[in-house]
Amino acid sequence: MADAVLEVRDLCVDYATRSAPARAVERVSFDLHRGEFMAIVGESGCGKSTLLFAIARLLTPPAELTGGDVRFNGTSMVQLGEKQLRALRWRDFSVVMQSAMNALNPVKSIAAQYRDAMKAHDKRLSKADIEERSREVLLLVGIDPVHLHSYPHQLSGGMRQRAMIAMALLFSPELILMDEPTSALDVVAQRSLMTKVKELQERLGFAIVFVTHDMSLVSNFSDRLAVMYAGQVSEIGPTELLFADPKHPYTKGLLDAFPSIYGERVELAGIPGSPPDLSEPPSGCHFHPRCSEASERCARVAPGFYDLGERQVRCLLYVDEGADRG
Repeated sequence: MADAVLEVRDLCVDYATRSAPARAVERVSFDLHRGEFMAIVGESGCGKSTLLFAIARLLTPPAELTGGDVRFNGTSMVQLGEKQLRALRWRDFSVVMQSAMNALNPVKSIAAQYRDAMKAHDKRLSKADIEERSREVLLLVGIDPVHLHSYPHQLSGGMRQRAMIAMALLFSPELILMDEPTSALDVVAQRSLMTKVKELQERLGFAIVFVTHDMSLVSNFSDRLAVMYAGQVSEIGPTELLFADPKHPYTKGLLDAFPSIYGERVELAGIPGSPPDLSEPPSGCHFHPRCSEASERCARVAPGFYDLGERQVRCLLYVDEGADRG
């Protein structure tokens, strides 16, 4: 689409194992539009982070991109060499890693790390230009520029994550990929960080892909939600719609597994069993061994991706209701 900043088509990622390859991402497709906030959710091991790293072309062995395409502003990322990719990263799109304490260099000040990132992309920048921009991005995320001279261990967890987001904004990119940036924070710090991220997005207009295992975290912040299970997208559509009326049994299970702060108290119901071994996935629907609505057919027939208007669902329950998207 004309306003799509990111187009992912039939993306596949395999991990080499001693036996059969494990397909961690299986034919994932979606568009991300300018200024859109898309969340990718699911249990640990469902392929969320692998998908994000595949989009950014940051996969390392034993992971390998084995099929599909990723187009950023119409350009195929799959066809680009490493030198071309380095020119795009941080300037046109950036990545916020899961743990800022690990992603930031512990022996360099925040200012030094910002300077290294900016110099890597534009050696013509003066010392004054770099310092001014570094102060600007820290102020954007609500941190006093005095902390430019701090080292990562001198900042709180929330401040480190904000410092990482500030680094991602150095060149005002069109797209920011976020890999569980709130996982190490308490719930108050999570809410504060998410509010700041959304505020920055609305102010600056960049698009976001936000990976998390916590559906409740993105319920009030994302525009669209993709639910992943065993390397596949099970359901995708507007966040408000999926929360109000989930269609896939896995989506329903995830929503039933966390408490609401509103309304009556209800008993929580977890999803029985565990995600499958992706080197030997179940026949038919990957979710059928854990699904309370599965039939005998679910064990034999792999469901298509059925278009139900504003959303798509991978489930045989909807075979007669929607067009098969493949």
